[in-house]
Amino acid sequence: MVVLAKAELEQIALPAAQPPMADVRAVDLSAAPGPDRAAAARTLVAACEEQGFFRVTGHGVPQELVRAVEAAAAGFFALPQAEKEGATGEPVGYGCKQIGDGGDLGWIEYLLLCLTSAGTVPAASFPFSTLPCAAVCTERELLEEYAAAVRRVACGLLELMAEGLGIEPADTISRLVADAESDNMLRVNHYPPAPRPEQQAGRLLTGFGEHTDPQIISVLRSNGTTGLEIAGRDGAWASVPPDADSFFINVGDALQVLTNGRFRSVKHRVVVSSERSRVSMIFLGGPPPGARLAPLPQLLGDGGGRSRYREFTWMEYKSCSHRGRLVDDRLRPFEN
Repeated sequence: MVVLAKAELEQIALPAAQPPMADVRAVDLSAAPGPDRAAAARTLVAACEEQGFFRVTGHGVPQELVRAVEAAAAGFFALPQAEKEGATGEPVGYGCKQIGDGGDLGWIEYLLLCLTSAGTVPAASFPFSTLPCAAVCTERELLEEYAAAVRRVACGLLELMAEGLGIEPADTISRLVADAESDNMLRVNHYPPAPRPEQQAGRLLTGFGEHTDPQIISVLRSNGTTGLEIAGRDGAWASVPPDADSFFINVGDALQVLTNGRFRSVKHRVVVSSERSRVSMIFLGGPPPGARLAPLPQLLGDGGGRSRYREFTWMEYKSCSHRGRLVDDRLRPFEN
């Protein structure tokens, strides 16, 4: 259970605004080779250029698997607080209200798990020692099956993206997520129901503050509860309609760099106002720690031949991003 002191509640309080609904483009990942796939690739590129955010249909991830993982996650977050806190590791495991090292707070508790390139959960990053052996095996197997499935979605999208951009070979970007050393993670967020109205004084609460994702791509699924908002190019917020069947995709900072700024890393946040719990599961596809990131040579023409970013390693950028606040523009120090 998330418990915040009065001063902490004040820190994460937001005006009770009602942003408009976002118009989110849909990309069909099951489109057959030919005109349909070419059209899907064009839609994907346009979505990445305009919003840095879209939803995916035809992804092939069974709904039964998604619901089973959501149920397992809800079961974990319903455990007594002491048992959840026993699943804390470094840098993975259980966390509550504190997001990162910069002092950001949110109406949130979460699990953070490291993944292998194949989507499996290494034993060292599966911090459920407090659960019975049978439960540990079941939960780990479920998470591994789910993580492997959404990793395939991420790689399929990155290959379709390469087609839409005219980049060869088709795995130029996806192999950064599929490498044996890829820094892939699974984040499971739980936003409990909003506290009593008298505690909020008519305001909303920040579940997860305004930020961009540092990785290449994020594949997000929630349990059909509202709260996710994205910022447009003008800075105005729009609410993302819940979708029971689709996955939502965020362009990350690393992909913005690889495309020389042609794709934008979308600013997003989660606002809590519902009486229903929100559970979201995010696959964060990152490159290997030593991978060198810079605009792809095939795309430098989009910036007049000039690279907007200097070359840097993923570990260098990840270390830098973890030191700041969520709202910080983390790419600025790496601009040319």
